[in-house]
This record gives sequence, C-alpha cells and structure tokens, in this order.
Amino acid sequence: MSYEWILFDADETLFDFKMSESHALNQLLTSCSLDANDTEITGCYKRINEELWREFEQGQISSAELRVERFRRFGREQGLSDDAEELSRRYLGSLAEGAFILAGALDICLYLKEHGYKMAIITNGIKEVQFGRIGRSDLKDFFEAVIVSEDTGFQKPQAGIFEHAFRVIQEERKDKMLMVGDSLTSDIQGGNNIGIDTCWYNPNRLPNETAIVPTYEIHDLAEIKDILEKKG
Repeated sequence: MSYEWILFDADETLFDFKMSESHALNQLLTSCSLDANDTEITGCYKRINEELWREFEQGQISSAELRVERFRRFGREQGLSDDAEELSRRYLGSLAEGAFILAGALDICLYLKEHGYKMAIITNGIKEVQFGRIGRSDLKDFFEAVIVSEDTGFQKPQAGIFEHAFRVIQEERKDKMLMVGDSLTSDIQGGNNIGIDTCWYNPNRLPNETAIVPTYEIHDLAEIKDILEKKG
C-alpha cells in the first residue's frame, strides 16, 4: 500500500457547505426581516463573503476579522442597524448545525477505514463551525485528526498548516500522504507546496485554467478507490 494517509479538505469535498450556508443565511436574513428568497440580497452576502475568503487565503486578513467584517460590509450595503458581531454570532451558530455530507462521502470513508487507510481533515474553516458540523455528522468517527486553520496560524495553501498536520498525525513520510480537495488554489496548491501528492475533486468537470497541476483528477469520490488500487 503506497499511501497510508488520506488528507481530506472538508467543504465541498466531504461536506455540502452550500447547503449549510443556505440554511444559516436563511435563518439570519429572516431574523433581520430580510427576504431570504431575494437573490439580490443573498447574492450581496455571497459576493462579500467570497471576496473576504480570497483575502484570507492570501493571508491578508485573519479568520477572526473575516467572520465579523463580512457582516459589517453586508449590513452597510443592506442598511442594517444590527451589530456586526451579533450577526456573526447568530450566523455561525446556525452554520455549525449544518452537518450535510456530500453524496459518496460516507461510502468512501467506510471503504478507506475497511482497507486500513488513516484519514485526517485539513480545512480553512472556522473552528467552532467545522467541529460543530463534523461532530454532528455521520463522518465524525473516521478521522484521526481535524486540523483547522484557526488553530494553526496558517491556512491552505501555506505550508505551515500542513507542517502542523504532520506533527499532529505523527507522520513525516510525504510519499505516504494524498491530499484530496475541490480547490485548486487552496488544497492542490497547498499539497504541491509541501511536496505531497494531490487529488483534485472536480465533480462539475470544471476546466483547470490555472498553472496548478494536481497529481490526479477525479469527478466522483469513489474514484479514489481506483487511485489506491493502482498505487497499491
């Protein structure tokens, strides 16, 4: 068996973050007397949120700043008088409840466990949200470790978060690890930066318009089996 560790991203790799986000945003907007079905309002939040996550990925802001700043900007654009920190607290509480997993996630984790592979999660998410969602899900008992950027001071694609993960799982052999994730700029670039093999989970068959090259590309999580069988 060539690989021994499968390192997973969380959101949009194993967990349906879009569904969790929609659930939390709907609850928040309703509490603010805003129309949760108004695409201009939801689009405003998503635009601001995506801009800030890109800044976070590039190390321009911290997760603590991100979680409040997105609601400060959103509230300003929507004319809300609610305190941004209070909006953030309510939103994150709802987001942590969203333990929705993607199709095939449970099956691949069962397969990996049955075949002796060890698994860990490396995620750029917010600690209270990620542990809340994972702990409520059917995947909660599969992972040797859950590494969240907020705990490390680094975020993917920075090498520091991977170095922290290697210390936690007590593994130094990079040839024994495979990083699986949906983001080229975060998961795949991060794996490439630290020198481990990478697997781009691309269920929508999006074109790769970057210079980032994954070791493998899959369109279904079950295809991880094929990779491991060929390597083994």
